[in-house]
Amino acid sequence: MKISVPATSANLGPGFDSVGLAVTCYLRIEVLEETDQWMIEHDLAGVPFDETNLLIQTALNVAPEIHPHHIKMVSDIPLARGLGSSSSVIVAGIELANQLAQLNLSDDDKLNIATKIEGHPDNVAPAIFGNLVVASYINQELNKIVADFPETALVAYVPVYELKTSDSRQVLPQELDFKEAVLASSVANIAVAGLLTGDLEMAGRAMSQDRFHEPYRQKLVPEFATIRELGQKYGAYATYLSGAGPTVMTMLPKDKKEAFISALNKELPDMILDLEVDRKGVSVDD
Repeated sequence: MKISVPATSANLGPGFDSVGLAVTCYLRIEVLEETDQWMIEHDLAGVPFDETNLLIQTALNVAPEIHPHHIKMVSDIPLARGLGSSSSVIVAGIELANQLAQLNLSDDDKLNIATKIEGHPDNVAPAIFGNLVVASYINQELNKIVADFPETALVAYVPVYELKTSDSRQVLPQELDFKEAVLASSVANIAVAGLLTGDLEMAGRAMSQDRFHEPYRQKLVPEFATIRELGQKYGAYATYLSGAGPTVMTMLPKDKKEAFISALNKELPDMILDLEVDRKGVSVDD
């Protein structure tokens, strides 16, 4: 059995902690023979090989009775870079439990479990459903909208340094002035409306005017301003911090992608990922 989970790009500017997009970069696990103890085979630095691995911890949290297996884990998702690496493991762990224990969980069941573990739905939701997902709690009940994302190129600039979510949250303000909060909310409304209606130019204008987190986090990612300026030169719809960063995502017309990547390669030295929207979410192959 093989389980595949896409990377995710959260926030998309002002959609703070509630908007996320699945992208074509994957965590893949292969479930092999049953064993006496959990054995996770991988080449990821700093990731456990036994039952302390987040994958197994999550699976056992969902279904404590499942038997240990030999598992191969391969991930193309950069760790601690703002592309949902931990969320992909959580979703894979839930699906692993679902399959081994034959739980027949619905996607909504998986989302509720994943959000309780992760704390917010912006990464786990698109990892489960694919595409664009807007999700939030209303009266202690998790609500979500899944929508087809317009056709567009996505170029991720991935710095060599890590930026943990906990560290990037420390630079955020404890509160916003009422007028500032109203403006921030109205900008977010325009961004989401543009994305849901396929108006990427409108969405992009709003995404670049986030008031919730990017003004505070940009100083932690010195490459951000350079990439946004370069994106504007090549007709990008938007450039935004993916999740808490440090990955910087640029959304632009497909016919501008190659020229932008070439220019970005000349300007900055780190990893560049040429991505598209993943429209499937988590998947299982026997």
